[in-house]
Amino acid sequence: MKKSPTRTASKKRNASPSSDAKLVAAYFARLSEPAKSTLQSVRASILSACPKATIETISYGIPTFKHNGAGICAIAAFKTHCSFFPMSGFILDKFETELAPYEVSKGTVRFPADKPLPASLIKNIIKARLTQISEKQKSKPTR
Repeated sequence: MKKSPTRTASKKRNASPSSDAKLVAAYFARLSEPAKSTLQSVRASILSACPKATIETISYGIPTFKHNGAGICAIAAFKTHCSFFPMSGFILDKFETELAPYEVSKGTVRFPADKPLPASLIKNIIKARLTQISEKQKSKPTR
């Protein structure tokens, strides 16, 4: 079975931040317009809402944002749409009203390739997701 070079590279435990940045840059370089501009806009909104220590990497072949080892969200572009993955069904339920104009499935928000999600919505989702991650980490028993 042939392995995807991106997937293999993203699973390296000692991958440096610069190699992650190169993989993310390569992902965006492969995109065509209007999805490229749309996803870059969504990416900028995500990064502006995330803590400075957030890591941007490629996981499962798509740009993924992590903080303290936990996945915050991921984004991807497809032929006919773009997707935002909040990595939490709870978050999708919490923002059900705000997400009503979009196609929402179990773990994905799909939006037009030429129209990014509103920055304010992304920032609110990221804030809620970070709170959820923090609460989950606090409730974990220490060794």
